[in-house]
Order: sequence, then structure tokens, then C-alpha cells
Amino acid sequence: MAINSINELWNQICEDCQKNEKISEVGMNAWILGLVPKLSDEGQLILQTNHDFVKKNIDTYYKKILEQSCEQVCGLPMQIEVVVKTEIFEEVKKIASEQEDAYTFENFVVGSSNKFAHAAAMAVADKPFSNIYNPLFIYGNSGVGKTHLMVAIKNSVELNFPDKKILFIRGEQFVNELVQAIRSQTTDIFRDRFRTVDVLLIDDIHFIAGKEQAQEEFFNTFNSLYPEKQIVVTSDRPPKEIKTLEERIRSRFESGILADMSPPDFETRVGILKNKSDQLNLNLNDDILFFIAEQIKSNIRQLEGIIKKLQAYTNLHSNNITLPLVQSYIRDIINEELPDPVTVEKIVEEVSRTYNVSVDDIFSKKKSADIAFARQISIYIVNKLIKMSSIEIGKKFGKDHTTILYTIDKINGILKENKFERSIVEDIIKNVNS
Repeated sequence: MAINSINELWNQICEDCQKNEKISEVGMNAWILGLVPKLSDEGQLILQTNHDFVKKNIDTYYKKILEQSCEQVCGLPMQIEVVVKTEIFEEVKKIASEQEDAYTFENFVVGSSNKFAHAAAMAVADKPFSNIYNPLFIYGNSGVGKTHLMVAIKNSVELNFPDKKILFIRGEQFVNELVQAIRSQTTDIFRDRFRTVDVLLIDDIHFIAGKEQAQEEFFNTFNSLYPEKQIVVTSDRPPKEIKTLEERIRSRFESGILADMSPPDFETRVGILKNKSDQLNLNLNDDILFFIAEQIKSNIRQLEGIIKKLQAYTNLHSNNITLPLVQSYIRDIINEELPDPVTVEKIVEEVSRTYNVSVDDIFSKKKSADIAFARQISIYIVNKLIKMSSIEIGKKFGKDHTTILYTIDKINGILKENKFERSIVEDIIKNVNS
């Protein structure tokens, strides 16, 4: 068989795997088709990926199958090596590291609104295996500094305990990785990734609420780590207010330390502004700092954002920073920091994760009970959160407007009668809005 290029060879290997059902369609889509083939000087087939996790999965489950197909296509045995494409991977890690390096205890401004959370985080960072603050549950609205403390813990432990394994991840990523692992039948790799760490840090843990399999995996992960290993999580609300969080998980959180972070007071906001200005070598008079602190009251990211904008201005212009200029920038930064608009797709994705039904199935014409119910919940939430007519909603889901009206009325009745189902929908809405 004449093969004219490495890409042609790779395409034929993939076709052999699919045609002879050596690898499932899900496995092909999730792990194989995204690889980039190269040929080494020694005639070895190199498959490039951007992720260590993908490499480990392919080496464990698919490498021998690919080598067999390669021999089938070429007529000769050929070794395959899976490598991480370092020039891309390292650059991504570098950017992420630079962003995270900015989050330290030294540049965290302590005030009455965050004093206890800061002290608890410092205690964990100093003695992460003492089990005194374990688990640590930090909660508060978006933009109050929860992630800053989480990454500060990570950076401190990495510096002082270099031999320890630390994992920092967001709750949504935890759910997405689990879904991917289930679809590709690689849950053992997923579990090994989370259950072999010394310090587990999960930001926005509320994303697992209402998702049965995600809660099951987290519960078992918690039990495998606790009490020898340190666990820290954050949420936008305390455990008792995450209505669809399983009681066994809630009780474990409440058995540890709960640390509330509220919006910073005026003095703390001024301190944050001065701290960020010093970092960027930006000289602002107190009148301007006080004005900004009076206008932006709840979100630290907005405070830091306007300082960055003012620094960019000084780099481009020689003019002094004036109060009218600051007023115009505050209008811009507030508009930029508004949450992403709620869309039909965003709602369906959250319903998909919660009810373990694929997005494609929700939008399809399939009528099995689980898919139909997830579709109906999606329609109900779309109607509740987005200003769309029943006709417009119907076009999105392939239904006529009378079906949409019937569905909304039906789900409304179910939620009035079923407290648990109502709690699930309320949590979905909170996650979508956050």
C-alpha cells in the first residue's frame, strides 16, 4: 500500500481502528483524533498532544492498539511514542503560572471582611498536614478574594513543601473531567489523579451540587484523603445553602472550618487600591483612590481592573490622571465586569451536567424519559431567565409554541409539589448566573 505522507499514514491507522472497532467512537473522538502525528529520524511514529493527562491515558489504554493498526497498515512493526508538545504546553503553563504567582499572602490585603479566612488559609499553608483546619471551607460572593487565598495556599505549600503533591482545580473542571472519564471509560485514571495528592484545592465546589456521579466521586475522594491529607474548597455560599448538596458531603464540610468572606469595607478597598498601585508603580493621590473605593464596593477584581487600566493609560500618554478620566474608566470597567449573558446554550450545558444527559440529546428529538425531562427543565429555565417568546424557545428546541407553554406549565406544577426537584432547579439557576 503506497503511503505518501505521515498524515496519510495516520489517517489510515485511525480508519483501521474505527473500521475494525478496535477503539470505540467515543474513545476516538475523545483521545485519538486530536493527536498530531510526526515521524522521527529513526522512523518512529510520534503522536503529539498538549496535555500530560492525554498522554498518560493513551499510553495506558490505546498505545498497543495503535501500534497493531500501524503494523496492519504498513506491513511492518513500528513503535509509537506519545509526547507532550512542550513548546505549546510549557507556554500555557508559563502564562498560568505568571497569573497565579500574583496571588500570595504578602499582597493580600487583610480587613474585617476577610480576617478569619485569611488567618485560616495562612494556618493551612504553614502546617498543611496538622489536621487543625481540615477541611477548610471558604465561602463568599464572586470577587471577594477566595481564589486569591486558594492560590496563595498552593504557592506557599509548593515553596515550603516541594516534595508534596498539590492539585488546584475548579469545580466545573472537576465535573467536566469526570464526564470525559466516564465517556472514555478512564475513571481509574481520573481517580488516581485526585486521590494521590497531599493537598487538594477545589475552587467553586458548589458546581458538583445536584450532580450524582460528581458528588459520589468527590465523596470517595474526600474519604480517601481525609484526615491525613489537606482539603480546601471554596463556594459562593455556605454548605447549608447549597440545597442539592448531599447531606453526607455537607456534614463533612461542616465538621471542618467554615470561613466567611464578605465584600471589603471602605478601608480595605482603599488598601487594595494602594497595594495594586504600588505593584504597578502608579502614583495616585488619595482623592482619586477614595473616589474609586466609594464607587466600586463589592468586587476586588473591579478595583484591580481600574488600576491596570490607569497604568496602561500612563504608559501611552504623558498626561496626568484626572478625576474625569477615572470616572470614564470606572464606567468602562463596570460594564466589562458584568457577568457573561445567560444563553440557551449555557443553561442547557448546566442541565446536561446536572442530569447526566448530553447537550446533543437535549436538543434532539429523542423521547426517552431522562432526556425528555432534562429537555423540559431546560425549557422551563430558559423561559425563566431569558426574555424569549414561546415561539423563539420552540425554534431552539424544535418544538411548537403550544408544546413550550405546556412544558413550562407542567414543570412549574412539578416544582411546586416536589421540593427536592425545586432545589435542583434553584441550584442550576445559581450556577448559570454565577
